[in-house]
Amino acid sequence: MAERVIPLADHRYLAAVPQVPVHAVAPTGSVGDLLGRPLHDLRISVTDRCNFRCGYCMPREVFDKHYEFLPHASLLSFEEIARLARLFVAHGVAKIRLTGGEPLLRKDLDRLVAMLAQLRTPQGAPLDLTLTTNGSVLARKARALKDAGLQRITVSLDAIDDATFRRMNDADFPAADVLAGIEEAARVGLGPIKVNMVVKRGTNDDQILPMARHFKGSGIVLRFIEYMDVGATNGWRMEEVLPSSELIARLQQTYALEPLAASAAGETAERWRYADGSGEIGVISSVTHAFCRDCNRARLSTEGKLFLCLFASHGHDLRALLRGGRSDAEIAAAIGWIWQGRDDRYSELRGAADASAPGSGERRVEMHYIGG
Repeated sequence: MAERVIPLADHRYLAAVPQVPVHAVAPTGSVGDLLGRPLHDLRISVTDRCNFRCGYCMPREVFDKHYEFLPHASLLSFEEIARLARLFVAHGVAKIRLTGGEPLLRKDLDRLVAMLAQLRTPQGAPLDLTLTTNGSVLARKARALKDAGLQRITVSLDAIDDATFRRMNDADFPAADVLAGIEEAARVGLGPIKVNMVVKRGTNDDQILPMARHFKGSGIVLRFIEYMDVGATNGWRMEEVLPSSELIARLQQTYALEPLAASAAGETAERWRYADGSGEIGVISSVTHAFCRDCNRARLSTEGKLFLCLFASHGHDLRALLRGGRSDAEIAAAIGWIWQGRDDRYSELRGAADASAPGSGERRVEMHYIGG
């Protein structure tokens, strides 16, 4: 029997060294792109490794024991990450989210958190510093993260039923251990806590009501995410997407829900609250209801490539500037120049053409590489 070969474009090296403007303009605390969208959020991937093999992100048939992850020397050091973060903050970034892979697999991550917690916006305010995790080692690390200055946490949990969850993470990891991590995070004060559930029709959509039932009244915000066509390895099909409108209709058969206004500009989740006052849920409709027009997020890969969209095919190699001896002023000017030329709106264009269209045909960056 012939060996199955799945082509995987190596996006780690599909990045151009950014142009440094001849006349560097100092950051003003606010920079807009070609569509007038400000740079406000920065998502930093600290590792491309994960101990789960969720099919929508890191399917085992691709990310097996032979897959070559980035060598440690390629990763940005904590000092390099903090330096870049400071320059992004000078351009208006007020929120930083640490992602992966699984970020808690990065050794001594609390040390990086402490470095980022010292940063201040041009107005002198502390950053909104948060992290997304699969929760597998959260119970052991929650206290150190909180003490280092992490404010909030988001945990990925795709099912409350243990058998379904083990099948989806494809690592035989129990749901109870993730729930214990969530409980410990709440105990040490990492909140408000959000729980993200990626919903695939026919795979875990039977978990919508059980998940809502479990977290209702807990103070934890449960968010349902439409299964997205990120990367090139997850075998995405439109028929496996459960539209958020259908999901809300299912919930409303059991619970009375009322819409809530967005809590911040550029927020990805549409918010709903239980009419009895027992909490809220969110839906992230990145396939059926694009929110590109308000997108204010930049993404930094674990080895310093800047991506302007979750569905991007190419990045900008900031590590080359860092390790090439460029000054803070030069790197800051390059970041500003990159953002000012941004016109990305993949989901909006995909939706305008055909919800099942694959896009430009170029292979997009993988989710595990730049985070969700």
